[in-house]
Amino acid sequence: MAIILRLDRMMADRKISLNELAEKVGIANVNLSNIKTGKVSAIRFSTLNAICDVLDCQPGDLLEFQREEKKENDK
Repeated sequence: MAIILRLDRMMADRKISLNELAEKVGIANVNLSNIKTGKVSAIRFSTLNAICDVLDCQPGDLLEFQREEKKENDK
């Protein structure tokens, strides 16, 4: 996928644990862990809003676009 989640970096910068962030955002630890490790294909805007509010950041601080290299046959 071309979208990379950088939640782990932002959490480290803010010195906040997974458990603390999950509690403040109001989602289960396992769901936040899946977001943190990039094991999700979608995220609700309400969840993204809550994470940005708690971490005092912008969505662009958490999401990064990386263009996928095209295979030779995909020209």
